[in-house]
Amino acid sequence: MQYKNTSPRFKPMTSILFGSRWLQLPLYLGLIVAQCVYVFHFMVELTHLVEKVPHLAEADIMLIVLGLIDVVMISNLLIMVIVGGYETFVSRLDLEGHPDEPDWLSHVNANLLKIKLATAIIGISSIHLLKTFINAPNLTEKTMLWQTVIHMTFVASAVAMAYIDRLMAPSHGDTHPASQH
Repeated sequence: MQYKNTSPRFKPMTSILFGSRWLQLPLYLGLIVAQCVYVFHFMVELTHLVEKVPHLAEADIMLIVLGLIDVVMISNLLIMVIVGGYETFVSRLDLEGHPDEPDWLSHVNANLLKIKLATAIIGISSIHLLKTFINAPNLTEKTMLWQTVIHMTFVASAVAMAYIDRLMAPSHGDTHPASQH
């Protein structure tokens, strides 16, 4: 792809504006630190599970395991934001041909990233809701109702985002999203 030459008087401004994307690098590095915190938290919870397993009821084991799954799903969400966000907004990772390159990374864009994040949030919310229902005898009806409403709001938001993304995507023969109407 060839870029149009910018007038020399605008070149510094263009360089500053385009270069400002690197200000996001510390944010992604911070998310990597958060990922390390989640790995530590997972190991602590796994150790507690193994130590207490002889004294736990099945429902308690299920709640702890769901907590571990929750940590893994949040960690997956972090990876999507770190890798996908960096690739989309900062710089290419140049992983083409790497055997571990995620399939979705080759066609990642801001819209795909939003949809993937929304579905990950729904998954995390589903785990929380399942934990709520397992622990229902210890919770109020109001708490369970609000968690269900919040979960359904996440689902409705994801469906709306996917629908809007589909409306804006060009159909097979079109080159511009506006030409669909």
